[in-house]
Formats: sequence, structure tokens, C-alpha cells
Amino acid sequence: MPDPCISIVTFGCRANQYETAMMKRLLDSSSPTEGADVCVLNACTVTSLAERKARQAAHRFRREHPDGLIVVIGCLADAVEKDLTRFEDADLLAGNTWKPRIAEVIERVRSGDRGLLPTIDPCPIGEEMSAGRRGRVRAYLRIQDGCSRACTYCRATQVRGEPRSKPIEAAVEEAAELVRSGFPEIVLTGIDLAQYVPPVGTLADAVRRILAIDGLLRLRIASINPSGLTNLLIEAFAENTHACPHFHVSLQSGDDRILRRMARGYSVSEYISRIGAVRKAIPHATFGTDVIVGFPGEDEAAFENTCEIVERVGFSNLHAFRYSPRRGTVAADLPNAVPEETKRRRAETLTRRWRRSLRNLLDNRIGSTDHVLVEERRGDEWRGYTNDYLYVHFASNEKIPVGSVRSVRIAAIVEDHLEGTLDE
Repeated sequence: MPDPCISIVTFGCRANQYETAMMKRLLDSSSPTEGADVCVLNACTVTSLAERKARQAAHRFRREHPDGLIVVIGCLADAVEKDLTRFEDADLLAGNTWKPRIAEVIERVRSGDRGLLPTIDPCPIGEEMSAGRRGRVRAYLRIQDGCSRACTYCRATQVRGEPRSKPIEAAVEEAAELVRSGFPEIVLTGIDLAQYVPPVGTLADAVRRILAIDGLLRLRIASINPSGLTNLLIEAFAENTHACPHFHVSLQSGDDRILRRMARGYSVSEYISRIGAVRKAIPHATFGTDVIVGFPGEDEAAFENTCEIVERVGFSNLHAFRYSPRRGTVAADLPNAVPEETKRRRAETLTRRWRRSLRNLLDNRIGSTDHVLVEERRGDEWRGYTNDYLYVHFASNEKIPVGSVRSVRIAAIVEDHLEGTLDE
């Protein structure tokens, strides 16, 4: 049987993006979009929209490749196995624990296996490695998997299992290999980084060890819950200029009553306290967040509390999600559902108010000089991010190596990004 042409399509979080890069490494696959024999959908179940996108991708592949095979792998397949949802457009479904065994999954579907593969024990997380995403300057490194928090709206505990943490030595080895492969920036990611508990050490220890790798220009951490912003971690970021002073700290709601209904495990004051601790140690730090609007029981007063917190913190980036009830979660059965039209209106209102606060943050950067990691060129314009994750465009006729850092003097704001000129 000749080697198949395999396409991998990714949906969902950075952990999924990491795992796709891992599967490509194991398959030595470049994921072509044309002429694929097998389409692997690394699919998400966190929202109904994520599932819908996976179904649309399956329909499109089936239409364009009537003789091709479709594999759904990951959280969506685990949700099907637990009878939380259905997916009838795949030839084979395999849960998250099959990702390190993707070659066997491909062999099985090509040999005629159909339906849902049984759950198997996970591989040791320390053995999982990614080659990074080709053509990018930023590589994700997943050091943690699973979650035990059981937020009332979330399926993570059902489809990802109990927390697992990559040993620091394995994380450092993988990071060093990514740097040697040409990635100047690494983002540490996981399902819940606040639950990163390696056999020896802490998240702060992992950060310090990775920052010591020769050739690494930047290290970021992906989304983290407030409890993960320990004083030790803040200190690790404050003491090294290669540690990026941007923290994506999930808020979800700015109202204590709704936070309790979500079972988030913190109050608004505790959230603000952690933001304050970062700002005290790193005054120039920026923050991103996720917010769910329209959670059951959210009234106008609770929503207004959320808007006020968003404006008070002054986030540099914000993702506003409309609550999506997920079968099998506690929140799906909560009373006082919010109408869809109200959810839509609140999401638009929150985004509008956030953009006003973002404008104030960007205004303060006019006239400053920032170091920009160059990621791409479009026409006469180069684009990249500052170390605190602000998007910058600048014009130059120079041939600038992608992945290099350039000093840019900020001159203007255009929509949600900054524009400037080289200042070297």
C-alpha cells in the first residue's frame, strides 16, 4: 500500500495546535490541502461553534475528495465516546490519547477500521515532542495536560482527563530543540498551566531553565488561571528581559455571583489582586483575557460589573464568547438562561467598551521605541509583535530576516495595531 497523502486540520486551543505539530512530526507530514487521501480533523468540543466548524470541514473534504478518508481525533472524539455529542461524518474517531499514536490511527483507517477506537492509556507526557509549526517564528510547547477544576460550563475534565505535567528536564530538552530548529520564541501552554506540578520543581523553575537556553529570544506563557500567577512565577518573569511581560489571565466574568455559578474558584478581588501583583513587579506588563457573556443567571448588573472590570484592567487583547450550553456539564441544566439576542448584544457591547480602553493603552505607546519580532512581510510592510504582545506594522525597503528583532519607533494607531518606522 503506497504512503498516503495526509492533511491535518486544527481547531481550538494552543494545546491542539501543539499536538498537531507533534502529529506532523510523527508522520513527517506537511499537511497538503490538495490531493489528500486522509483528512485528520484535530477537533474541539469546547463550544457548539467549534463542533460546527469541524462538521463543515468534514463535509467540504468529503465533497472535494469523495474517495478520501476522514479521521476525527482529540476532544471531539472523546466527547462522542462519552455520549456528549455525535459526529457521523467521520470514518474513524480517536480520542486524545491516540495522538502520539497517529501513525497507527492512519494505518487502521486505511486498513478498514471504522467507528470509534477504544480509549487507551496515555503515553508519558515527557515523551511527547513537537517540531513546531513550519513557517512560523513562534512555537508552542505544551508542558501540561488535563484539568481537575470542573468549571460548570466546561468539558475539559471529561475529555482531557486528570492533570499531567511534563518533567522540567523534558521541557527544557524540547525547548532547546525548538530553538535549534529556528524558533526564536516559545510559548508554554497547557489545558490549565496553574495545575502544572512536575515531579520536581515549579512552573517558575521551568521558566528559568528554559530562559537559560542559548539563542532563545522570547518566552511567553499562554492562558493561565489567576491562581497560577504565583509570586515565584512573577519574579521569574521580572528578572529576565527575554521573558515576555504579557499575561493572558482568564476572567470569564467580573461578577462574584456568576463566578460562583461557574465554579471558577476565585473572586473578582482575588483576580484584581493577582493583576496588581504583576504590575507592581513588572509595571509595563500587558494583559489579555477571556470572557463569557450570557452565562445562565447573568443579569444586566452582573454584565455591567464585567464591563467595568474590563475597563479597569485595560486588557491589550480580549476574547468575548457567548455562552454555549454543553451537554453533560452542570451549567447546561442551570435555570435563568439568557436569550441568544441578549448574548449577542452583550458581546458586541463588551467588545466596543474594551476597544475604547485598548485605544487608551495604545495612545500611550505613541512616540515610544519598541522591539518588534519580525514575523512576515506584506508588500512594503513588515509585521510582528512587541514583547508585550502588541501588533506592529512598519515600512522598510530593507531585506529583514524573519525571526529577527528590530527597534521600531511607534508613530500611529491604525484600528487595533500600531504603526511605526525603523529606529536603529
